[in-house]
Amino acid sequence: MARILVVDDANADRQLVGHILKRDPEWTVSFAENGSVALERIAEEAPDVVLTDLQMPEMNGLQLVEAVNERHPLVPVILMTAAGSEEIAVESLRLGAASYVAKKQLVHGLRDVINSVLAASQEDRSHAEIMNCITSSETAIVIATESSLLQALLKYLRQMLLSVSQLEKSDRVRIGVALEESLLNAFYHGNLEVSSELRAEDDSAYYALADQRRQELPYSQRQIFVNIHHSKDVFQVTIRDDGPGFDPATLPDPTDPANLGRPSGRGVMLMRTFLDEVHYNDRGNEVTMIRRLQNTDEDSD
Repeated sequence: MARILVVDDANADRQLVGHILKRDPEWTVSFAENGSVALERIAEEAPDVVLTDLQMPEMNGLQLVEAVNERHPLVPVILMTAAGSEEIAVESLRLGAASYVAKKQLVHGLRDVINSVLAASQEDRSHAEIMNCITSSETAIVIATESSLLQALLKYLRQMLLSVSQLEKSDRVRIGVALEESLLNAFYHGNLEVSSELRAEDDSAYYALADQRRQELPYSQRQIFVNIHHSKDVFQVTIRDDGPGFDPATLPDPTDPANLGRPSGRGVMLMRTFLDEVHYNDRGNEVTMIRRLQNTDEDSD
């Protein structure tokens, strides 16, 4: 059972979000009308995730992200963005928010975003103890374009992040979200060539086309290749698909707040916000994501 705290000063928006979330019987939903009240609720209820609007009186979403990151670093925060709040949203992602969803995409996208963040934050603690003992590793993985294998790979990557002892839990969640976005891009946009624009127009048609193409050539024979390097200095993941690739320069600039609500570029935005470096190959079917790590042994000298 996951506990979700919804923070929004508009009663109509709280009701809309509550209606969407309560469709899942495994979620318990509570509400707060601004950031100040939200902090009181977090201390009382210990929610698994906070879903917050940005523009609010007394304490806005940016201030709430800062406060939660400082006082409750294990609680991930998801932003609900609206037109006019893009610059604050970008700054909130930089300050510690785990993800975002545009208000105009709440009906079709909200539950997926929450599931992604919850999955990234709810790791097995007993597994974490042994994973924290790993100091260096090299891993190469190849999977077919199958949903079950994709989910298994995501779970493996989240568990592998537990071995990165230099990262705070909030950073592990954020990097896990970024890795999931990259894998989904490789799966749907790369190998199956299904566009973000279709999902924005018709969510059901998007997944129906993906299901159809998984049974057809050449899509059914394509694979996803993942290489992971972890040492005391760096955590690096390279993800490549068998699709035709694309020119990353054609994407709307993901660092421009004006593009935050666009259906394309979401994954690139999160990757570039949560990782230190993001590089594409010339073909555009391979991305390398790098997080530099602080050597705690050297810091203690």
